[in-house]
Amino acid sequence: MDYLSTAFPAIRLIRRLPLTRDQLMLLMAAVNEVFLGVDIYLAHSISGTITAREWIPIIFGPSAGVLLLLAGLISLRRRTAASILATVVLLSSMGVGFLGAYFHLVRAILPTAPLGERVSVALLVWAPPILGPLTFTLVGLLGISAAWIEDPLDSGVLRLPGNLRLDLPYSKTRAFLFMVGLGTMATLVSSVLDHARTGFENPWLWVPTAAGTFGSIVAVGLGAIERPRRADILVFAGTMALLMLVGVTGAVLHILRNLTAEGAIVGERFLRGAPFLAPLLFANMGALGLIALVKPGER
Repeated sequence: MDYLSTAFPAIRLIRRLPLTRDQLMLLMAAVNEVFLGVDIYLAHSISGTITAREWIPIIFGPSAGVLLLLAGLISLRRRTAASILATVVLLSSMGVGFLGAYFHLVRAILPTAPLGERVSVALLVWAPPILGPLTFTLVGLLGISAAWIEDPLDSGVLRLPGNLRLDLPYSKTRAFLFMVGLGTMATLVSSVLDHARTGFENPWLWVPTAAGTFGSIVAVGLGAIERPRRADILVFAGTMALLMLVGVTGAVLHILRNLTAEGAIVGERFLRGAPFLAPLLFANMGALGLIALVKPGER
């Protein structure tokens, strides 16, 4: 089903986009890997000393992004080889995400504390973000789904090397929508835990909470509908645009908060103050949601 043309019939006048939906998804995966590496470098620099295992995502992120871009170039001539390379990189990304979540969870547990006090809400709020590393896992899952051709379209059947086929329970489009919903939910939880450190004293902090909650419900809801109506898709598209607006606005507000009273930029304030890249995760999920609406197909 062509979700985008259903919602906006005028798009049918455009014969084709410069990139297919899968290529756009893989490009977003590459960009996400690079920015995740940069974001984690800033987060891990707060302690003043980056340990050996903390270097893993910092080095992996940009490296994975470059390899995915390389796979995109290879796909112009050898699609199967490019898909295999991308799959290896993206599976590694999922592994890095799970490993990071485990390390963060261990930091949030007090193994010597009395039973019942080893894990608490306060510990989860002030500990390293447990869901943060799982962004690597989500990027890997999205990328792998985009790396392999769905044949026939909207069938949920992926064509693998050696004439093998993987039959999924949902079409690739609906799978993308479910993943966008889960990714928005993870971003929402991370935002709530981060803002909980301030006690939500600023009422504007409830805006990303409300937008993230609504975005998660709308994305999963659209994915659950086998044949959505035009109104359903329009609500989803509007919600994704709202997430992008909330993300960009949040990034600007975080930057302004980190400036001095005279408007000067102090590196230490940006390092230890409000994370200016974190709100952009909302914008990222909104962009992925809009890409998921693009008509599937290969050229």
